[in-house]
Amino acid sequence: MTTNDTSGRLDEALERLHTAGPERLGRLSNHAPMVVESLAARGRSGAVHRWLDLYWDKLEDFPAPVAPITDADRSRALGDIRRAADWITHFTRALAERPWRDVLAEWWPRLLPGLYGAATHPVIRVGHAVRALEAEENAPRLTELAHALGYWAARYRPVRGVTALPGAPTAAASLDAVPPVESEHSAFPDRLGAVRALPVWAGEVTDPDIARARLTELVRAATHRYATHGHGEETMLVHAATAPNAVLRTLDALPRTLWAPSLHAAWTASAAVTAMYAPAEPVDYVPPARLTAEEVVERALAHGDEHVVKLTDTALDVGDEQALAAALRAMELSVPLR
Repeated sequence: MTTNDTSGRLDEALERLHTAGPERLGRLSNHAPMVVESLAARGRSGAVHRWLDLYWDKLEDFPAPVAPITDADRSRALGDIRRAADWITHFTRALAERPWRDVLAEWWPRLLPGLYGAATHPVIRVGHAVRALEAEENAPRLTELAHALGYWAARYRPVRGVTALPGAPTAAASLDAVPPVESEHSAFPDRLGAVRALPVWAGEVTDPDIARARLTELVRAATHRYATHGHGEETMLVHAATAPNAVLRTLDALPRTLWAPSLHAAWTASAAVTAMYAPAEPVDYVPPARLTAEEVVERALAHGDEHVVKLTDTALDVGDEQALAAALRAMELSVPLR
């Protein structure tokens, strides 16, 4: 259930959004580009501007530049959010000079080790931008990819020093085996720093087609798991599913040699988010009604919360009853957008 938006509303919304910065309050991601792309992809382009009007007060102006990104200072500029405008300008120029898939293929392996920054939102934004470009290539969508890649570079954060634990044969069982983090901190960077050990899953995979199959399995398992574990943290646990799904959506635009490394990074991200926010015990969840995909999308739109919309979008990619139940669970747990 995806549609190619031909109304122009998505591109209008992206042009509006490119006057805004990637974050607000110095730490909270701008979710609007991801949400409007989700709505357009699910046949709800007519609601894009209405939703954006409700969200607009959460946006901040585009940040001021510091200095152009150069080969000499590129490594120092990675992970420096003060350079967000510089990185976005860098990618805007690169995408004006070369095909977007070539730029993505060059930078994906450079950025992949740091996809954990900003609670994985930059890679999620890249996944939405790539889906939009694969539907139609035009200036607003190329600019959106530049903003997404620039945000990723500015919030680049690797995970190091994690002890490998034995995994399980399946993604679902391996997520169950993730040890929870004990942390007195609530902020994502501090909790991420407390992740010391994670199970290894699919670590032996090198074949691109097997990597795709395992990544698909991971997205399904993480989405299903939200229905029974989302109460651990209704917002942050969404990313255990949406981050690997963003990687999965990007695979076809990447060289096949990058598929297996993408799987391994996606697994570590999903497992780390699970470790940081999983509840002590799961709950049995029975959805209030058995709804069609169209009905779930309508409920997500009426609810309006940005993470609800994005998890619903991922649930529709998975496409089964348990995934739709996870989307409904997110609506129950999350505060609606007003």
